[in-house]
Amino acid sequence: MIAAIAPLGIAFLSLLLRLFHLGQPKGFVFDEVYYVDGARDYLAHGVEVVGSKPEFVVHPPIGKWLIAGGIKIFGNNEFGWRFATAITGTLLIILFARFVHTIFYSPLITALGAALMAMDGMQLVHSRTALLDLFLTFFVLSSVYFWHRQRHWLAGINIGLACATKWSALYFLVLFLFISMYRIFRDYPIKQMPRAVGLKILTYGIIPITLYCASWIGWFRSNRGWDRQWSNNVLTSFWHYHAEMLGFHTGLTQKHSYQANPWSWLIMGRPTSFFYSSPKSCSSKDCAQEVLALGTPFLWWIGTIALAVVFGFWLRSFYIHKNQPVLNLVIMGIAAGYLPWFFFQKRTVFTFYAIVFEPFMILAILYCAQLWLTTTENRKQTLFFISVITLSIFICFVYFLPLFTGEVINYSTWHQKMWLPSWI
Repeated sequence: MIAAIAPLGIAFLSLLLRLFHLGQPKGFVFDEVYYVDGARDYLAHGVEVVGSKPEFVVHPPIGKWLIAGGIKIFGNNEFGWRFATAITGTLLIILFARFVHTIFYSPLITALGAALMAMDGMQLVHSRTALLDLFLTFFVLSSVYFWHRQRHWLAGINIGLACATKWSALYFLVLFLFISMYRIFRDYPIKQMPRAVGLKILTYGIIPITLYCASWIGWFRSNRGWDRQWSNNVLTSFWHYHAEMLGFHTGLTQKHSYQANPWSWLIMGRPTSFFYSSPKSCSSKDCAQEVLALGTPFLWWIGTIALAVVFGFWLRSFYIHKNQPVLNLVIMGIAAGYLPWFFFQKRTVFTFYAIVFEPFMILAILYCAQLWLTTTENRKQTLFFISVITLSIFICFVYFLPLFTGEVINYSTWHQKMWLPSWI
């Protein structure tokens, strides 16, 4: 009962924080200008257009359809744009708590997991901004959860929805297929292999591809979609369009003031500023208003250490031939959500992409906490230290809260919160 009550209570308080003044700041925040416009087009035309002409877009439709749902319910305003992400951010806390409970079966660790997820500034900023990455994170974590529970049909559906939100989910899909095939050839008798391989191809091949293509139904049905008339064969046009999308993603090298090399993501070396303004009521020297996609520093710095510890134990598990599922899950999440970005050193990338592997970083922290509790001779003392660390993360979260919610603050106060010169 405690394992359910604590995360639900944390999620409820988090929902209130996400909905409070959700319509602020006014106007578009960062890339909302693209995704909100796309959501409006889906509601009006079923496909993205510019006036009467087709519009070239580089991300699949699912995330923008979810944004459109909020606009449909609450209207074409800032609250309506951001409502879907606010709900998704809250559900992500509950989903993560459930995931943690299935791994550790500990009410304490489950509650701690929900609390750490709720106290992350990057997660909060994403929950209050109409971008795609939080939807991606939710579907990816759902697919990993169901994959871990061996409910592969549901895992296949969720990874399909993730791919239909952002292409970066493909790394998780490839990893699912690779691990599944490895296990089949390692564990199954030869006679059972063809059927097992066929089921995995269906689950992590046909189902995701079908869902992905279905998400483009508006493009298929409309004559106004980009490249829709490129060929008499609609599938050829669809393929050509995706080749153009791939060219955009691989060739995106335009300089941006907030681009950040993946090496700096874990330590928040260059967080992305989504919004900055000096309100008309005061001068730029007197006050500032910023939405900074900054992961709560204490949480991410502790998480970086925890990941190093987990990686060490993961290597050790191979040496002693002992399988530890939680270590495998952390490494899998980092391998698919973080590692691929190191191969795009020339591409323009941003720290806020790290949200997709954040649950696995927190899982590393929880593993270290559980290990500490189960190996210590003085459990009360260990609980005290864990409580102090958690409290420090909470204080850090509250300290930076004005930067997460776009509150107008004194310029001197804002400058004090710029702990690193690279944050400015």
